[in-house]
Amino acid sequence: MGLSNQIKDQGAEASLTADCAKLIDEQVATKSGLGGMAIKATYGIVKGLGANYVSGAIGRLLPDVLSALDPIWGEGMQAGDPVTYLAQNRDRTADVVLSVTDARIEKANNGVVRSAYNKLRKSVKGDVVEAVPDLAKIIGQHVQS
Repeated sequence: MGLSNQIKDQGAEASLTADCAKLIDEQVATKSGLGGMAIKATYGIVKGLGANYVSGAIGRLLPDVLSALDPIWGEGMQAGDPVTYLAQNRDRTADVVLSVTDARIEKANNGVVRSAYNKLRKSVKGDVVEAVPDLAKIIGQHVQS
């Protein structure tokens, strides 16, 4: 059974979306230096598009991200602990998540979001890799509940 199927109801999906939005907020808040300033400024612009813009974007991406993570999650299930497995394979997991966002941003109608994403895309992989263990825990909490 795929990850998307394991998160069945809208309440669980909304909770997962909210937890992912909180994770992003926390990750952005910890950034420092010039790169951190750029990320914070860009994130501020994106959040300025609307109070629910980030959570809405996560909600739209979530089914595709979960589907894309299915093979790695399945390998983790076979290994006995999918949360730990995703964390141990954080580079691969980050590539999967970014492949979904890359595909979605190519189709984006919002030029501000597309431009902001493209400016930061090369530098964000490390940030996504860093966030994978927490993302894996969040997914695990919602799948197991």
